[in-house]
Amino acid sequence: MNLNGILQIILYFFVILLLIKPIGLYMTRVFNKEKTFFDPILCPIEKLVYKLSGVNSKEEQNWLEYAKSLILFNLIGVVVLYSILRFQNILPFNPTKSDSISPDLAFNIAASFTSNTNWQSYVPEGTISYFTEMLGLTVQNFLSAATGIAMAIAFIRALAREQSNTIGNFWIDLVRSTLWVLLPLSFIFSMIFVFEGIPQNLKPYVHARTIEGKIQILPQGPIASRESIKAIGTNGGGILNANSAHPYENPSPLTNFLQLIAIFLIGAALTNTFGRMVKDERQGWVLFTAMGILFLFGVFASYYFESLGNPLLKDFAKINMEGKEVRFGILGSVLYAIVTTAASCGAVNSMHSSFLPISGMMPLINIMLGEIIIGGVGVGLSGMFLFAIIAVFIAGLMVGRTPEYLGKKIETKEIKMSVLAVLILPLCVHCFSAFACTTPWGVRGPLNMGPHGFSEIIYAFSSASGNNGSAFAGLNANSFFYNLTTGLAMLIGRFLIIVPTLAIAGSLVRKKLVPPSSGTLPTTGLTFVFYLILVIITVGGLVYFPALSLGPIVEHFLMISGKVF
Repeated sequence: MNLNGILQIILYFFVILLLIKPIGLYMTRVFNKEKTFFDPILCPIEKLVYKLSGVNSKEEQNWLEYAKSLILFNLIGVVVLYSILRFQNILPFNPTKSDSISPDLAFNIAASFTSNTNWQSYVPEGTISYFTEMLGLTVQNFLSAATGIAMAIAFIRALAREQSNTIGNFWIDLVRSTLWVLLPLSFIFSMIFVFEGIPQNLKPYVHARTIEGKIQILPQGPIASRESIKAIGTNGGGILNANSAHPYENPSPLTNFLQLIAIFLIGAALTNTFGRMVKDERQGWVLFTAMGILFLFGVFASYYFESLGNPLLKDFAKINMEGKEVRFGILGSVLYAIVTTAASCGAVNSMHSSFLPISGMMPLINIMLGEIIIGGVGVGLSGMFLFAIIAVFIAGLMVGRTPEYLGKKIETKEIKMSVLAVLILPLCVHCFSAFACTTPWGVRGPLNMGPHGFSEIIYAFSSASGNNGSAFAGLNANSFFYNLTTGLAMLIGRFLIIVPTLAIAGSLVRKKLVPPSSGTLPTTGLTFVFYLILVIITVGGLVYFPALSLGPIVEHFLMISGKVF
């Protein structure tokens, strides 16, 4: 670690803090249907969308109707994207003559991009056509992100309203998330990225002759536009295989910094939107404080261990640049790794498999906590609500106070649904990882032996189940076994958690607001932040300790003793 790196971390966090309030205020106005700068342009488009789709803009839904609409819409998205992938060889805008995608890989990609995971077990520039990129993958980048935002807004309404049966309308939330939030931000970042040199075209790939006289193929395509929504929507899947380590996707330290800002922007600002919509901004700052503490712990821990270097390489112990771009260095790589896993984005500018055991464990822990440290857009805040409910209940029992959250009594149903939603992720990760480790199809995947190979497997299923999409980059995942299992893990990790979460929202919205009393546990101070972090670590983290002990932790001690695989 050095002062320069520490100052870069502080600068990044400071910029995020500066952007939270203006973006949070803007999204509050959008979802409260108050006047915004873009209304003259977007309101007519919104009305046209409702007219063409038959949506009644004045009608609201209860939680079950909201959940049905959300799941049905995304199921249709899986089918449509699967069809595009299977028939891309006969569709237009295919300058590389990409063939149709095999059934198992097409299922994996469709599940991946619809669930906001964007896991890629293939080489995009040699597999996907421009048509599929634009009308298949990029469209789902927007829609999956809008789905997450809509879910968070529905939960916020449940906390803000009193004795109501409805939590909003999924179709309206989806449209407004897309038109007012994702599209304007994507346009702004796309223009900056083009200015910085990221390609944006539909040209065929360039065949360039190198100074050695060999032919090098340079990919082209609509890279800048995909790059912006990849970061803003916490999608993560790149148009190129090397992702943000490729100079076409991430050409400079400035674009690297802007991508980091974009990844956290909406997720962080939604905490302020939450505070404003429940008419108490302190509630939003409490959740962001808990997120920020966990984030800073992860980035400093990873930076510290990665800066120590590999003790087995005595002459180069302080320079662990394996798997990293010299443009970004150790700090730029570590910060990107922590941000992308804290936000459930999955974009990478370095190979996480090349990190030292403990520094590589921190991105894995971020995913395992359930994408709640900022998390995927909207979904991270929803996950934090679940832990907040559990924290209120446990803390209330410990100190003998009434378990209430924002004036809503927390009762048996809310706790059962919260625990169910929280435990779905570790159950999915452990079951699929155990299956992979005990079958010949699964053990053929890792490229490394010993604990690092185990880490590659459990990282893959954590990434899939947590809808992150990043990989240790040491697993041969493009096989029938991994395409099927990771695809199922993505759908389970996304949609099985949504149902109990919306069920909690449906229960809370019907409750009467109870005025605070001397027996009410305060949820706006540092004490509650402490309770919340403790619950996250205990309930969401310790369940993974045995698996981490078999992977990166034991690998760390073996590395110190000189043992390699």
